[in-house]
Amino acid sequence: MLNSVIGRLRLVGLIEGASYLVLLGIAMPLKYIAKIPVAVKVTGWAHGVLFVLFCLALAHAFFVARWSIFRAILVFLAALVPFGTFAIDGWLKKEDARLRGADAPPTPASA
Repeated sequence: MLNSVIGRLRLVGLIEGASYLVLLGIAMPLKYIAKIPVAVKVTGWAHGVLFVLFCLALAHAFFVARWSIFRAILVFLAALVPFGTFAIDGWLKKEDARLRGADAPPTPASA
């Protein structure tokens, strides 16, 4: 997964998506129900760093994979929605395989 630009985007996206769910599902209730605001402070900081890494990985994929701006915007918007990065992971996996197929050397024809 780490040996391709889209593989790295997928990995960062899955980690960022998980941190978003932890922030919304665990840290926010701890802050507002249990009155533990430090949960959001710590989790929010970690999620923010991961979101910036996701944006950098997306920019890298945009340039290396020569994506259209529309495609890059859709991936970015998916990161703003809970479960969004998980929803696009299958498509990113197919896109990675497609790009790897284009980069693979041609196989010799069988005789």
